[in-house]
Amino acid sequence: MKKKVILDCDPGHDDAVAILLAGIAKEIELLGVIAVAGNSYLRNTVRNALILTEMANINVPVFKGSEKPLLRKQIVAPDIHGESGLEGANLPEPTKKVENKNYLEFLAENIYSNPNEITLVAVGPLTNIAKFALNYPDLVPLVKELVIMGGGIEFGNVTPRAEFNIYADPEAAQIIFNAGFNLTVFPLDVTHKAKIYINEIKEMQEFSSEIVSKMGILLEFFHQTYYDVFKIKGAPLHDPCTIAYLINPEIFEYEEYFAQVETKGELTYGETVVDYWHFNKPNSKWALNVNREEFIKILFENLKKYE
Repeated sequence: MKKKVILDCDPGHDDAVAILLAGIAKEIELLGVIAVAGNSYLRNTVRNALILTEMANINVPVFKGSEKPLLRKQIVAPDIHGESGLEGANLPEPTKKVENKNYLEFLAENIYSNPNEITLVAVGPLTNIAKFALNYPDLVPLVKELVIMGGGIEFGNVTPRAEFNIYADPEAAQIIFNAGFNLTVFPLDVTHKAKIYINEIKEMQEFSSEIVSKMGILLEFFHQTYYDVFKIKGAPLHDPCTIAYLINPEIFEYEEYFAQVETKGELTYGETVVDYWHFNKPNSKWALNVNREEFIKILFENLKKYE
């Protein structure tokens, strides 16, 4: 049985890889893509989602989500993803149009019609999913699983303690950790082990598929910005971890934890506070380790389907 998936994202270079994986993997039936402001402003993330799905012939609707966080002042990430959110390659303007339907209606209709069958994957700030939980609390238990990329146990990447997706809307994330979802988290602790290296990126650029070769060019830009900002060799493919998990969960190792999000701390705003010693009953499953070789194998096996 294919897993019915709705992808909420803020493309974003690693989001782009997640879209390509979700759109081609035989294990996944992608029902739609919802854009949210995050790595860039909403006008850019919507455009990027339209470009990617159109270039890859992924025939799913694209919806416009939230333009700004619930409460905090908006932040974006041009130092990592460029001004457009997807810098590094010349991409065509999309002819595909964004859907007119409200994304909340789309989520509610699909989850109501397919109880315990829809997996939500959120790889950007959690604004859209928090609004869904607030507007349709009775539908939260009908979601099969919510898989997110966000947070960190040992470190952050936008402050010493906070990861970007959570820091971009901590109040939304705190709602998510208390909404009652069957929640699986892919934090920086594991995504920084899911790196793609420059030789693998160069291999991707040699694909005959335009969308995959362009993705290789985009990832070279992403690889360089990660080195420039963090002095890291290898680009962490944060968001595709969530899709690889749906394809083969056995390549990851997990631990269940109770976690909350700090929304008031002066030094820790946006931190995912994880109950490492299990003082409280767990509310989420956290991926902690990955077989990188198997992860890259999954990536390339699926990207070759675009040839």
